[in-house]
Amino acid sequence: MIAEAGLAALWFAAALAGLQILLAVLGVRRTDAVGDQAREGIRAVAIVQGALAALAMALLITLFLRSDMSVRLVVENSHSAKPWLYKFAGAWGNHEGSMLLWVTILGVAGAAVARFERVLDVRTLVATLGAQAGIALGFYAFLLFSSNPFDRVPATIDGMGLNPLLQDPGLAFHPPTLYAGYVGLSVAFSFAVGALVTRDVGPAFARAMRPWVLGAWVFLTLGITAGSYWAYYELGWGGWWFWDPVENASLMPWLAATALLHSVNVLAARDGLRAWTVMLAVVAFSMSMIGTFLVRSGILTSVHAFAVDPERGAFILALLAIYIGGALALFAGRIGTVKAGTVFSPISREGGLVVNNLLLSVILGVVLIGTLYPIVAAAFGVQLSVGPPFFNKAAGPIALAMVVVMAVGPLLRWRRDDGAALLALLVLAPIGVLPLLGLALAAGLAVASVMPLGGRNLRRTPLPIWGMVVAHLGLAVSLAGMACDSAFTAERLAAVRPGEMVTVGPWRVTLDGIAPVVGDNWSALQARLTARVGDTVRVLRPQSRFFATPPTVTSESAILTQWNGQLYTVLGQPDETGRWQVRLWWKPFVTLIWAGGGMIALGGLLALVGRWWRARRQRRAQG
Repeated sequence: MIAEAGLAALWFAAALAGLQILLAVLGVRRTDAVGDQAREGIRAVAIVQGALAALAMALLITLFLRSDMSVRLVVENSHSAKPWLYKFAGAWGNHEGSMLLWVTILGVAGAAVARFERVLDVRTLVATLGAQAGIALGFYAFLLFSSNPFDRVPATIDGMGLNPLLQDPGLAFHPPTLYAGYVGLSVAFSFAVGALVTRDVGPAFARAMRPWVLGAWVFLTLGITAGSYWAYYELGWGGWWFWDPVENASLMPWLAATALLHSVNVLAARDGLRAWTVMLAVVAFSMSMIGTFLVRSGILTSVHAFAVDPERGAFILALLAIYIGGALALFAGRIGTVKAGTVFSPISREGGLVVNNLLLSVILGVVLIGTLYPIVAAAFGVQLSVGPPFFNKAAGPIALAMVVVMAVGPLLRWRRDDGAALLALLVLAPIGVLPLLGLALAAGLAVASVMPLGGRNLRRTPLPIWGMVVAHLGLAVSLAGMACDSAFTAERLAAVRPGEMVTVGPWRVTLDGIAPVVGDNWSALQARLTARVGDTVRVLRPQSRFFATPPTVTSESAILTQWNGQLYTVLGQPDETGRWQVRLWWKPFVTLIWAGGGMIALGGLLALVGRWWRARRQRRAQG
């Protein structure tokens, strides 16, 4: 009965989403008693809808934890011998489950807007909830008619197992954080649609939308950072970013969200960039939808890509066309009613933010074209590949120029600054013309990041200022790690017998031997490697694992983390002479990449908490 209850919860949630849309139409259009009742009732409907979606997700997780082999999704993506963590996370380690997680977060986010939003004009809030329900209804229809996660099958003894590459603790963290980011952008999109419907684009709208944009940006940052490190240690290839189309699908919303975050701050604080903010809200959610289409359509072959049914891709493509096409049409029809807002000088903090946003948009365009062009070309029978060389050469210089602007921008005054001051500040980042000096650029950005704290009482500095400083400093730390990884990594591929030694960077690594080991649902050949540098001696144990359900061989890297870098080791296959392939990397300061990513997310969190605390104090002061 659990599966039937989950399906019923989805149907009821879909019905309430339809009701929510109807109430939004009545609440916006009518000013009589019917309109009043609609405006009063829509909050409760949104909250119950979110609760039902969460119930459906909880019931699906229960089916996986119980290994209910009468449910098709459990049979195809689980096994009774799996550890409980992978049963739990395996509920969304597949197409249908991940889409249910998506719509669950979508419904819960809408419920949170209904419960906590008190800044927006009531008609704009009603229109926003209607837009959010419209997005949710499309995905409910997708689940119910195309991707039912509760579909029953004749009961079997056991399941087919989960993709071994997904059997990692990262599965419990990476998809939920990434989806929370995607769905946070859907809320920003709904706010923009609601404000356009009621012609209410202004600072109050921006202040209401800003926490959602900031929260989405934090989750996207965490999700991308975690996903990068997961791929780094799980796939055994020694890299942290490959410009894979599915990696790009998560990067594009982050780029758009970063631009939106800066733009919404200008609108909230200075009443500028009104049209630009609304447009970026539409673009950011568009990138989320494009990413969803790429992963779910079956046009990509990737460990990330769950769906292989083109009909599902066509369904999502239709949703994308409806949502984004409708929003763009609304934007075109209402843009004439959006006032220009406060005028500012090009040489000002607002001007710096505009330049930064333009550069972010150019990078976004480069990534979008590089990702979609091979797919479009393949549709016409032309096979080509766009890989790291293109993205590095096309986006790299623009990104470095953007970092220079980011270092200078926070030091400029609002509305107007003088050219002499700008020239003096640019001295902090002279390396913009020498993009290969990434370390120097990181150092310049680090110095510029902390300069806004100069002359302040640090104990009384608002948390949003600390958040900006920490986030910008985190980017400098990540950039330093990227530069070190690119410039100083040493790699060695060797075929060795037990007892033989190879060197990589400063390390001397000896293969002591190979032994079989057994895990919960896998067996492996495990190498024992002794690594020495100076007086330091460490043991690493990379594995070649075999999973029986489904039959798969994977490489499990062993990584030694030191303060100054990582020794990364992978065990390959033996040859006919008894030698084993061993691949080694010494990667100085590579951990700065993910430490910086964590700092960027922490900066966003500090800003979010600071703004929440400020709003809370203002409400208390008012009564």
